[in-house]
Amino acid sequence: MTTILAGTWWALALRGVVAILFGLFTFAVPQVTVAALALLFAAYAFVDGVFNLILAVRGGAGRERWWVLLFEGIIGIAVAAFTVAWPVITVLVLLYIVAAWAVITGILELAAAIRLRKQIEGEWLLALAGIASLIFGVLLFLSPGIGAIVIAWWIGAYVFVFGILMLALAFRVRAWGRTSFEPDRHLT
Repeated sequence: MTTILAGTWWALALRGVVAILFGLFTFAVPQVTVAALALLFAAYAFVDGVFNLILAVRGGAGRERWWVLLFEGIIGIAVAAFTVAWPVITVLVLLYIVAAWAVITGILELAAAIRLRKQIEGEWLLALAGIASLIFGVLLFLSPGIGAIVIAWWIGAYVFVFGILMLALAFRVRAWGRTSFEPDRHLT
């Protein structure tokens, strides 16, 4: 592994430079990052909806509360379809959709946790997930513009720091490779 890294230190450096440039771009134009996040959100909402539909169908209509999973799945898929159908939708409207989805999901997760408390241990984890969804949704309703920019900036900050670390690692691996694979050192 170390010989691979030493021989391809430039790939680590290139990865770091690309990450740094992406981070700087995200800080300069956070709106583009938010637009890309819209498509990623659509993909997530769709997959989440499909999994909830699968759970509802596998649970069967004979069991209680299967309709909650069915409803949550339909909402997730509908939100995904709406987001993809109108990609030029404003960030404000998209954030309200995300906020509404988070609030509805949070309420349904809390309801499920309350229902499950008599059947399983650890239902509090589902309740915490519901509370987190509710808080996220309410905060987005209160400050959608700020929420979108902050999300983009957090991504930019992470990618920028990651890029610096990759670049530093690349030069450290390069230096290590030069000293470790010198012909004179292996002859002794």
